[in-house]
Amino acid sequence: MATSGDYLRLHFIVFLWGFSAILGKLITLSAVELIWYRSFFAAVGMALVIMLSRGTFKVSGADTLRLVGIGTIVAMHWFSFFGSARLSNVSVSLVGFATNSLWAALLEPWFNRTQIKKYELFLGLVVLAGLYIIFSFDFEYKLGLLVAVFAGFTTSLFSVLNARMVKRIPSRTISFYQMVSIFVVTGLCLPFVAATGTEIHFPVLPTFMDFIYILLLAGACSVYAFTVAIELMKRVSVFMIQLTLNLEPLYGIIMAVLIFGDQEKMSTNFYVGALMIMIAVIAYPFMRKRFDRPVLIN
Repeated sequence: MATSGDYLRLHFIVFLWGFSAILGKLITLSAVELIWYRSFFAAVGMALVIMLSRGTFKVSGADTLRLVGIGTIVAMHWFSFFGSARLSNVSVSLVGFATNSLWAALLEPWFNRTQIKKYELFLGLVVLAGLYIIFSFDFEYKLGLLVAVFAGFTTSLFSVLNARMVKRIPSRTISFYQMVSIFVVTGLCLPFVAATGTEIHFPVLPTFMDFIYILLLAGACSVYAFTVAIELMKRVSVFMIQLTLNLEPLYGIIMAVLIFGDQEKMSTNFYVGALMIMIAVIAYPFMRKRFDRPVLIN
Protein backbone atom coordinates (compact mmCIF):
# COMPACT_ATOMS: atom_id res chain seq x y z
CA MET A 1 0.00 0.00 0.00
CA ALA A 2 1.36 3.39 -1.02
CA THR A 3 2.08 5.96 1.70
CA SER A 4 2.11 9.76 1.63
CA GLY A 5 5.91 9.53 1.55
CA ASP A 6 5.69 7.47 -1.65
CA TYR A 7 3.58 10.15 -3.32
CA LEU A 8 6.04 12.85 -2.21
CA ARG A 9 8.95 10.88 -3.67
CA LEU A 10 6.96 10.42 -6.86
CA HIS A 11 6.43 14.16 -7.24
CA PHE A 12 10.10 14.82 -6.47
CA ILE A 13 11.35 12.54 -9.24
CA VAL A 14 8.82 14.07 -11.66
CA PHE A 15 10.28 17.45 -10.64
CA LEU A 16 13.75 16.09 -11.47
CA TRP A 17 12.55 14.89 -14.85
CA GLY A 18 11.13 18.35 -15.44
CA PHE A 19 14.58 19.74 -14.62
CA SER A 20 16.06 17.41 -17.25
CA ALA A 21 14.37 19.59 -19.88
CA ILE A 22 16.40 22.54 -18.58
CA LEU A 23 19.62 20.53 -18.77
CA GLY A 24 18.70 19.35 -22.25
CA LYS A 25 18.38 22.96 -23.35
CA LEU A 26 21.75 23.86 -21.86
CA ILE A 27 23.60 20.93 -23.46
CA THR A 28 24.86 21.74 -26.96
CA LEU A 29 25.03 18.15 -28.24
CA SER A 30 22.36 16.68 -30.51
CA ALA A 31 19.55 14.66 -28.93
CA VAL A 32 20.96 11.28 -30.02
CA GLU A 33 24.46 12.09 -28.77
CA LEU A 34 22.96 13.36 -25.51
CA ILE A 35 21.06 10.08 -25.01
CA TRP A 36 24.24 8.09 -25.74
CA TYR A 37 26.37 9.93 -23.17
CA ARG A 38 23.52 10.09 -20.65
CA SER A 39 22.91 6.32 -20.76
CA PHE A 40 26.66 5.59 -20.53
CA PHE A 41 27.21 7.64 -17.36
CA ALA A 42 23.90 6.41 -15.92
CA ALA A 43 24.99 2.79 -16.44
CA VAL A 44 28.39 3.47 -14.81
CA GLY A 45 26.75 5.30 -11.92
CA MET A 46 24.23 2.52 -11.36
CA ALA A 47 27.00 -0.09 -11.43
CA LEU A 48 28.86 1.84 -8.69
CA VAL A 49 25.70 2.12 -6.60
CA ILE A 50 25.07 -1.62 -6.89
CA MET A 51 28.65 -2.48 -5.89
CA LEU A 52 28.75 -0.03 -2.96
CA SER A 53 25.37 -1.23 -1.66
CA ARG A 54 26.43 -4.85 -2.17
CA GLY A 55 23.61 -5.40 -4.58
CA THR A 56 23.54 -7.96 -7.33
CA PHE A 57 24.04 -8.02 -11.08
CA LYS A 58 22.80 -11.58 -11.33
CA VAL A 59 19.68 -12.25 -13.36
CA SER A 60 18.61 -15.28 -15.31
CA GLY A 61 19.27 -15.52 -19.02
CA ALA A 62 15.59 -15.13 -19.81
CA ASP A 63 15.28 -12.06 -17.58
CA THR A 64 18.38 -10.54 -19.15
CA LEU A 65 16.70 -10.73 -22.55
CA ARG A 66 13.54 -9.22 -21.09
CA LEU A 67 15.47 -6.33 -19.51
CA VAL A 68 17.33 -5.68 -22.76
CA GLY A 69 14.01 -5.65 -24.59
CA ILE A 70 12.49 -3.18 -22.13
CA GLY A 71 15.65 -1.05 -22.31
CA THR A 72 15.21 -0.91 -26.08
CA ILE A 73 11.65 0.35 -25.55
CA VAL A 74 13.02 3.06 -23.22
CA ALA A 75 15.49 4.05 -25.95
CA MET A 76 12.63 4.21 -28.46
CA HIS A 77 10.75 6.45 -26.04
CA TRP A 78 13.68 8.86 -25.70
CA PHE A 79 14.20 8.91 -29.48
CA SER A 80 10.53 9.54 -30.23
CA PHE A 81 10.11 12.19 -27.54
CA PHE A 82 13.06 14.27 -28.72
CA GLY A 83 12.31 13.47 -32.34
CA SER A 84 8.73 14.74 -32.11
CA ALA A 85 10.00 18.12 -30.92
CA ARG A 86 12.27 18.30 -33.98
CA LEU A 87 9.44 17.34 -36.34
CA SER A 88 7.04 19.85 -34.84
CA ASN A 89 7.63 21.89 -31.70
CA VAL A 90 7.86 21.41 -27.94
CA SER A 91 4.15 22.10 -27.40
CA VAL A 92 3.02 19.39 -29.81
CA SER A 93 5.58 17.00 -28.33
CA LEU A 94 4.33 17.51 -24.77
CA VAL A 95 0.66 17.28 -25.71
CA GLY A 96 1.25 14.01 -27.55
CA PHE A 97 3.33 12.68 -24.66
CA ALA A 98 0.41 13.52 -22.33
CA THR A 99 -1.46 10.54 -23.76
CA ASN A 100 0.74 8.36 -21.52
CA SER A 101 -1.89 8.26 -18.76
CA LEU A 102 -4.52 7.15 -21.27
CA TRP A 103 -2.23 4.40 -22.55
CA ALA A 104 -1.50 3.32 -18.96
CA ALA A 105 -5.23 3.11 -18.22
CA LEU A 106 -5.50 0.66 -21.13
CA LEU A 107 -2.21 -1.25 -20.91
CA GLU A 108 -2.06 -1.94 -17.17
CA PRO A 109 -5.43 -3.77 -17.03
CA TRP A 110 -4.58 -5.65 -20.23
CA PHE A 111 -1.25 -6.96 -18.88
CA ASN A 112 -2.66 -7.66 -15.41
CA ARG A 113 -5.88 -9.16 -16.81
CA THR A 114 -8.12 -6.82 -14.87
CA GLN A 115 -11.01 -4.61 -15.90
CA ILE A 116 -10.38 -1.13 -17.29
CA LYS A 117 -11.30 1.45 -14.66
CA LYS A 118 -13.61 4.11 -15.98
CA TYR A 119 -12.41 6.76 -13.55
CA GLU A 120 -8.80 6.28 -14.69
CA LEU A 121 -9.85 6.81 -18.31
CA PHE A 122 -11.79 9.89 -17.20
CA LEU A 123 -8.83 11.36 -15.30
CA GLY A 124 -6.55 10.64 -18.25
CA LEU A 125 -8.89 12.58 -20.51
CA VAL A 126 -8.96 15.46 -18.00
CA VAL A 127 -5.14 15.61 -18.04
CA LEU A 128 -5.08 15.55 -21.83
CA ALA A 129 -7.66 18.35 -21.95
CA GLY A 130 -5.62 20.40 -19.47
CA LEU A 131 -2.45 20.12 -21.54
CA TYR A 132 -4.38 20.91 -24.68
CA ILE A 133 -5.61 24.13 -23.09
CA ILE A 134 -2.07 25.04 -21.96
CA PHE A 135 -0.34 24.52 -25.27
CA SER A 136 -3.22 24.95 -27.77
CA PHE A 137 -1.13 23.12 -30.35
CA ASP A 138 -1.43 23.50 -34.11
CA PHE A 139 -2.71 20.40 -35.92
CA GLU A 140 -0.54 21.12 -38.97
CA TYR A 141 2.20 19.08 -37.28
CA LYS A 142 0.50 15.72 -37.81
CA LEU A 143 3.68 13.64 -38.05
CA GLY A 144 5.20 15.29 -34.98
CA LEU A 145 2.00 14.64 -33.04
CA LEU A 146 1.91 10.97 -34.07
CA VAL A 147 5.54 10.50 -32.99
CA ALA A 148 4.79 12.22 -29.66
CA VAL A 149 1.78 9.95 -29.10
CA PHE A 150 4.14 7.02 -29.73
CA ALA A 151 6.43 8.48 -27.02
CA GLY A 152 3.47 8.48 -24.65
CA PHE A 153 2.68 4.88 -25.57
CA THR A 154 6.26 3.65 -25.08
CA THR A 155 6.69 5.29 -21.67
CA SER A 156 3.50 3.61 -20.46
CA LEU A 157 4.55 0.29 -21.99
CA PHE A 158 7.98 0.11 -20.35
CA SER A 159 6.46 1.28 -17.05
CA VAL A 160 3.93 -1.56 -17.07
CA LEU A 161 6.64 -4.08 -17.98
CA ASN A 162 9.01 -2.76 -15.28
CA ALA A 163 6.21 -3.02 -12.72
CA ARG A 164 6.12 -6.75 -13.44
CA MET A 165 9.92 -7.17 -13.40
CA VAL A 166 10.44 -5.35 -10.09
CA LYS A 167 8.43 -8.03 -8.30
CA ARG A 168 11.40 -10.40 -8.57
CA ILE A 169 14.43 -8.26 -9.58
CA PRO A 170 15.93 -5.35 -7.55
CA SER A 171 15.10 -1.95 -9.03
CA ARG A 172 18.79 -0.97 -9.26
CA THR A 173 19.60 -4.11 -11.23
CA ILE A 174 16.74 -3.37 -13.60
CA SER A 175 17.96 0.20 -14.10
CA PHE A 176 21.54 -0.95 -14.78
CA TYR A 177 20.64 -3.42 -17.50
CA GLN A 178 18.24 -1.00 -19.15
CA MET A 179 20.73 1.88 -19.17
CA VAL A 180 23.31 -0.45 -20.74
CA SER A 181 20.73 -1.45 -23.34
CA ILE A 182 19.99 2.19 -24.19
CA PHE A 183 23.72 2.90 -24.52
CA VAL A 184 24.25 -0.03 -26.90
CA VAL A 185 21.14 0.67 -29.00
CA THR A 186 21.99 4.37 -29.29
CA GLY A 187 25.61 3.60 -30.10
CA LEU A 188 24.53 1.31 -32.93
CA CYS A 189 22.26 4.04 -34.30
CA LEU A 190 24.72 6.94 -34.09
CA PRO A 191 26.95 6.09 -37.09
CA PHE A 192 23.90 5.55 -39.33
CA VAL A 193 22.28 8.80 -38.23
CA ALA A 194 25.56 10.66 -38.74
CA ALA A 195 25.84 9.20 -42.25
CA THR A 196 22.55 10.88 -43.23
CA GLY A 197 24.27 14.26 -43.10
CA THR A 198 22.47 15.56 -40.03
CA GLU A 199 23.94 17.73 -37.28
CA ILE A 200 25.66 14.70 -35.73
CA HIS A 201 29.40 14.35 -36.25
CA PHE A 202 30.04 11.05 -34.50
CA PRO A 203 32.15 10.65 -32.46
CA VAL A 204 32.17 14.04 -30.71
CA LEU A 205 33.44 14.96 -27.27
CA PRO A 206 31.25 17.14 -25.04
CA THR A 207 32.53 20.49 -23.82
CA PHE A 208 33.41 20.91 -20.14
CA MET A 209 30.02 22.43 -19.29
CA ASP A 210 28.22 19.81 -21.39
CA PHE A 211 30.09 17.16 -19.41
CA ILE A 212 28.93 18.69 -16.09
CA TYR A 213 25.33 18.93 -17.27
CA ILE A 214 25.38 15.35 -18.60
CA LEU A 215 26.68 14.08 -15.25
CA LEU A 216 23.82 15.88 -13.48
CA LEU A 217 21.36 14.48 -15.99
CA ALA A 218 22.71 10.95 -15.64
CA GLY A 219 23.09 11.02 -11.85
CA ALA A 220 20.00 12.83 -10.59
CA CYS A 221 17.55 12.42 -13.46
CA SER A 222 18.51 8.88 -14.52
CA VAL A 223 20.28 6.88 -11.79
CA TYR A 224 18.28 8.25 -8.87
CA ALA A 225 14.93 9.12 -10.46
CA PHE A 226 14.67 6.05 -12.69
CA THR A 227 15.50 3.67 -9.82
CA VAL A 228 13.07 5.34 -7.41
CA ALA A 229 10.33 5.21 -10.06
CA ILE A 230 10.82 1.46 -10.52
CA GLU A 231 10.91 0.93 -6.75
CA LEU A 232 7.65 2.87 -6.32
CA MET A 233 5.96 0.55 -8.81
CA LYS A 234 5.82 -2.03 -6.01
CA ARG A 235 3.25 0.14 -4.20
CA VAL A 236 1.99 2.82 -6.60
CA SER A 237 -0.05 1.93 -9.70
CA VAL A 238 1.50 2.55 -13.10
CA PHE A 239 -1.47 4.77 -13.97
CA MET A 240 -0.83 7.01 -10.94
CA ILE A 241 2.83 7.32 -11.93
CA GLN A 242 1.92 8.17 -15.51
CA LEU A 243 -0.75 10.63 -14.38
CA THR A 244 1.69 12.43 -12.09
CA LEU A 245 4.27 12.39 -14.89
CA ASN A 246 2.01 14.83 -16.74
CA LEU A 247 3.18 17.48 -14.25
CA GLU A 248 6.67 17.24 -15.76
CA PRO A 249 6.06 19.90 -18.45
CA LEU A 250 4.51 22.21 -15.87
CA TYR A 251 7.51 21.88 -13.55
CA GLY A 252 9.82 22.32 -16.54
CA ILE A 253 8.12 25.53 -17.69
CA ILE A 254 8.14 27.02 -14.19
CA MET A 255 11.86 26.24 -13.76
CA ALA A 256 12.61 27.61 -17.22
CA VAL A 257 11.00 30.91 -16.26
CA LEU A 258 13.01 31.04 -13.01
CA ILE A 259 16.31 30.15 -14.71
CA PHE A 260 16.03 31.81 -18.13
CA GLY A 261 13.88 34.79 -17.12
CA ASP A 262 10.48 35.78 -18.44
CA GLN A 263 11.08 34.55 -21.97
CA GLU A 264 7.74 32.81 -21.73
CA LYS A 265 4.79 34.70 -20.34
CA MET A 266 2.25 32.56 -18.52
CA SER A 267 -1.18 33.04 -20.06
CA THR A 268 -4.61 32.38 -18.60
CA ASN A 269 -4.67 29.10 -20.53
CA PHE A 270 -1.62 27.95 -18.59
CA TYR A 271 -3.25 28.45 -15.20
CA VAL A 272 -6.55 26.90 -16.30
CA GLY A 273 -4.80 23.84 -17.73
CA ALA A 274 -2.46 23.54 -14.75
CA LEU A 275 -5.44 23.63 -12.38
CA MET A 276 -7.16 20.84 -14.33
CA ILE A 277 -4.04 18.65 -14.15
CA MET A 278 -3.53 19.32 -10.44
CA ILE A 279 -7.16 18.44 -9.72
CA ALA A 280 -6.82 15.16 -11.65
CA VAL A 281 -3.61 14.19 -9.81
CA ILE A 282 -4.99 15.11 -6.38
CA ALA A 283 -8.34 13.43 -7.05
CA TYR A 284 -6.85 10.08 -8.06
CA PRO A 285 -6.12 8.65 -4.56
CA PHE A 286 -9.59 9.67 -3.35
CA MET A 287 -11.34 8.21 -6.41
CA ARG A 288 -9.33 5.02 -6.09
CA LYS A 289 -10.36 4.70 -2.44
CA ARG A 290 -13.97 5.43 -3.37
CA PHE A 291 -14.37 3.13 -6.37
CA ASP A 292 -11.81 0.34 -5.93
CA ARG A 293 -12.74 -2.68 -3.90
CA PRO A 294 -10.23 -3.59 -1.20
CA VAL A 295 -7.90 -6.42 -2.12
CA LEU A 296 -5.89 -8.75 0.07
CA ILE A 297 -2.11 -8.43 -0.23
CA ASN A 298 -0.02 -11.43 0.80
